[in-house]
Amino acid sequence: METESGLKIKVVRKIEEIPPQDWLHVFPKVIENYYFFKTLDESNLEQFSFFYILIYDNNTPVGATSCFTMDFPVDVAIAGKLKGVTNFIKRFFPRIFSPKVLFCGLPMGQGRIGIAGEPERIIKAIYRSMEEIARQEKAGIIAFKDFQSDYRKIFDKSLGNDFISMLSLPSTDMDISFASFEGYLKTLSSISRSGLRRKFKEIDGRVKIDLEITNKLEDKALDEVHTLYLQIYHKQEISLEKLSPDFFRNISKNMPEETKFFLWRIDNKLVAFALCLVSGDYFIDYYLGFDYALAYQYHLYFVRFRDLMNWCIENKIKKYEMGPTGYEPKRRLKFNLIPLYIYAKHRSKILNPVFKIFSYIARPVNFHAVVKESDES
Repeated sequence: METESGLKIKVVRKIEEIPPQDWLHVFPKVIENYYFFKTLDESNLEQFSFFYILIYDNNTPVGATSCFTMDFPVDVAIAGKLKGVTNFIKRFFPRIFSPKVLFCGLPMGQGRIGIAGEPERIIKAIYRSMEEIARQEKAGIIAFKDFQSDYRKIFDKSLGNDFISMLSLPSTDMDISFASFEGYLKTLSSISRSGLRRKFKEIDGRVKIDLEITNKLEDKALDEVHTLYLQIYHKQEISLEKLSPDFFRNISKNMPEETKFFLWRIDNKLVAFALCLVSGDYFIDYYLGFDYALAYQYHLYFVRFRDLMNWCIENKIKKYEMGPTGYEPKRRLKFNLIPLYIYAKHRSKILNPVFKIFSYIARPVNFHAVVKESDES
């Protein structure tokens, strides 16, 4: 497809249909890149259909982004009495709050767009491509999901008044500038510091927790990891993606240098895991899982964090990203909030005003204080 401005647009269903050098030439230098998308394509994530958009100018790549469709629960951020109302309505109309949405971005992680040319021109070309994908896929809503504030100026200029913009649930990260875990503890409040020390004192020397670090899971460990992942998936209030075992297998195959599995065992039984991605001095604590029959008894969340922090310090990591949700312990551990934004519209000119009103009522800031807090940080 060619735009009126002369840009050529390539839209594919599998990232492998795009030459890696073309994608990597323009897409941001981040861990979730070409081979991360390849992992998603190969992992049978049935709730999503993925698309990849590459923009060319005179055969030179100048823009790139990922998209996906899903039946999205638009009441996902609602809480309190209003959640009871939407749940009651869904008893009689199960799909009323789950329209098909085309998102620019990722189900997990932050949205990103590669821009190596005139930004407004590229964003408009991507938006035009999304309109065509949404028409073909019968998606009523188009959204740009979880983009950092750097994108807001160009979105405001390029997308127009049809879109409503709102704060999303923030991500979290931490700058690592200390030489030891003890040095890190000294940066915490006295209450948080004494609380952690008390927890570690309760378990250190009283139970042997073995840690294994690997970039690949054998079949037995793969099954154990996925079982623990499902425990936390079913416990979370907000989670879009339900990962398959194939995801954990394929990420090792496609990203062997970046993938780290941290496995904690008690008496040879897996009780906790972390799937982390590492590139240079950047560390993402991506997915976790616990055996909840033991997690609280042995303070596994904090044992896990201590071991990961020690690994980061030993390996000279400068930035530790931990993602969204679970904000209370992250706040006490001194993670920073990263504000993220959503831009969305209904493709129907008749329904879009109604969609904007509903979106304004259902926006996360109305139900999660941490969202407003992220905008002020």
